[in-house]
Amino acid sequence: MAERARRGRPGHDQASVLRVAIELFNKQGYDATSVGDLARELGLTKSAIYHHVPSKEHLLERALDEALGELSSALDAVRAEASYSPDERLREAVRSSVVVLAQHLPAVTLLLRVRGNTPTEQDALARRRDIDQRLAEMVQEAAGAGAIRDDIDPHLISRLIFGMVNSLTEWLRDEGDADVLADAVTTLAFDGLSRHR
Repeated sequence: MAERARRGRPGHDQASVLRVAIELFNKQGYDATSVGDLARELGLTKSAIYHHVPSKEHLLERALDEALGELSSALDAVRAEASYSPDERLREAVRSSVVVLAQHLPAVTLLLRVRGNTPTEQDALARRRDIDQRLAEMVQEAAGAGAIRDDIDPHLISRLIFGMVNSLTEWLRDEGDADVLADAVTTLAFDGLSRHR
C-alpha cells in the first residue's frame, strides 16, 4: 500500500508551522495568539493553516509533548542505567534535564509558562508533576544513601535544583554547547561555589 501523502502545502510542513507557533505562543502567550496571527507570520491565509494542522490546541499539544517527552525519556534513560549509584543518578538527571532544556529551549519555555487554562495544559501540568515527583524520589534516594545532605526535605531540594535549571529559560537564548552548560549547572548544584584547595 502506498504511503499516505503528508499533510501540508509546499513551503511549509507541520514541523515548520509548529516552530513558528511555539515562537508566537512564547512571545504573545497562547491565549493571546490566534490562528490568524500564525497565518500572518507564515504568510498564509487563515484557512490555509488548516491544511497543516487541525487546530491551535493541536499545536500546543505537540509543543508540550516535545518538551515533556524529551524530559521523560531523559529520566527513563537515567533510571535504567543500573551502574549508577543514587548520587550519580541524581547528578545525571540534573545534567540531562539541562541538555534537554538547551536543545528544546522554545518548547520547554512554553511548558514552564502553561497555567492549566485548557485540557491540554491541565494534562501537561499533571505530566510535569509526575516528572517533579520522579526527581524528588531521586533526591530522596541520594539522601538515603548518604550521598547528599538529609536534613532538608527532598521535595525542597528538588524544587531548588530544578528551579535553577528552569530559570535558564529566562536568559538562555540559544543552545550553544549544551554539555558545557549542563556540566556547569551540575557542578554548581552539587559542589557549590566554594573554591576547592
